[in-house]
Amino acid sequence: MSNQDTYESTLAHVNTHSHPSELKITDIRFADIVGAPMHCSLIKVYTNQGLVGFGEVRDGADKRYALMLKSRLLGENPCHIDKLFRRIKQFGGHARQGGGVSGLEIALWDLAGKAYNIPIYQMLGGKFRDKIRMYCDTDVSGKDTGIAMGNALKKRMEKGFTLLKMDLGINQLISEPGALSAPIGYLEEMKALSKAWHDRDNNNPSVRRTLQNRLYDANNIAHPFTHIHVTEKGLDILEEYVADVRSVIGDEVPLAIDHFGHIGVNDCIKLGRRIEKFNLAWMEDMIPWHYTDQYVKLANAVTTPICTGEDIYLKENFKPLLESGGVSVIHPDILTAGGILETKKIGDMAQDYGVSMAIHMAESPIACLAAVHAAAATENFLALEYHSVDVDWWDDIIISQLPKPLVRDGYITVPDAPGLGIEALNDEVIAQHLHPDIPGLWETTNEWDDHWSNDRQWS
Repeated sequence: MSNQDTYESTLAHVNTHSHPSELKITDIRFADIVGAPMHCSLIKVYTNQGLVGFGEVRDGADKRYALMLKSRLLGENPCHIDKLFRRIKQFGGHARQGGGVSGLEIALWDLAGKAYNIPIYQMLGGKFRDKIRMYCDTDVSGKDTGIAMGNALKKRMEKGFTLLKMDLGINQLISEPGALSAPIGYLEEMKALSKAWHDRDNNNPSVRRTLQNRLYDANNIAHPFTHIHVTEKGLDILEEYVADVRSVIGDEVPLAIDHFGHIGVNDCIKLGRRIEKFNLAWMEDMIPWHYTDQYVKLANAVTTPICTGEDIYLKENFKPLLESGGVSVIHPDILTAGGILETKKIGDMAQDYGVSMAIHMAESPIACLAAVHAAAATENFLALEYHSVDVDWWDDIIISQLPKPLVRDGYITVPDAPGLGIEALNDEVIAQHLHPDIPGLWETTNEWDDHWSNDRQWS
């Protein structure tokens, strides 16, 4: 036999998975779903060898953040992840604006893992743990007393969750006379705007636009500038709420607190001192993340660990908080931070400052598994957020050999399958939960193929 015949005969009995050096991106398409638990734009990145990589735009974001990057990725080899990330990262930004870059970075890792037949965590240097602790977030809706919230959290514990989180803040005080102080009429205006939006006439575009603009302005006043203050009565109510929760769940299980509302750092300190006796795991996002000096002031004034990070894009933007000592727990979202590798880099940098990393996550199993791989490969990882315990179809979004349910007894087993560990997406399930205003299922995006601009940031 000739050398060529021998080569082809050998390949007939060997699974080569793909030819990584010849892999090329040929298309990028989307499907928007709601209720998983948020609005999420799922991504498929297609290649010339039949491999498909899966990604996801950050919850509540716009898929255009990813669509605008399509023309910059077509024809490229997805295995060159760092090269392509450096090409597109200038088009990301903080909070939801990081969703396009981050979601596509995840899909590149998925394709590289499938091309080389290796799980993503192994390409990151291996794993520190075989299973990932999930912390269960439970919002306050319908749980207007601490006892009711405690009972809801107790049910989470019965499912095996070993770290919990709940909301605690001014939204629970908004209708309680004497609990909040603000410029006269301000709180009433906020409530009236919220009611008007809820009761709006969607058939009148002018009215809807006016309301939307007013709500945008009202909701984008940063914490130091609202001048909302919590009164002693309000502090008493919130303290009693936490005490009642602890009376149900006990003192041993870690309990984190989130969604305080737009109050300034001094009120955060007052509240923090009231509730630190309850041995909380952390207080999260009490003020906007970029007010580094205020985080230092807060951290120095209370004993509860301070946590933030879900709205920060790229590793270098976490560094001021870490250098200052303003946080004890850093909390990136993999779909804002820059994706899988950037999240691991953030965790590794945090470890140099003696800071743990938890990971924010309110998305589908795609982003969840991306976070699982990053968490497995990061030594100082603490826990990964889970918002979908009550979404009975969440696991059905993906098709894989992974255990179902994916979250078992409060943990996810780290997949050993190639890439993310997802073989396909379940179009039947996805079709049942499409966004009513964005109904397309993997429709063509050809109109984005040839968008071009001079992207260079220097002359």
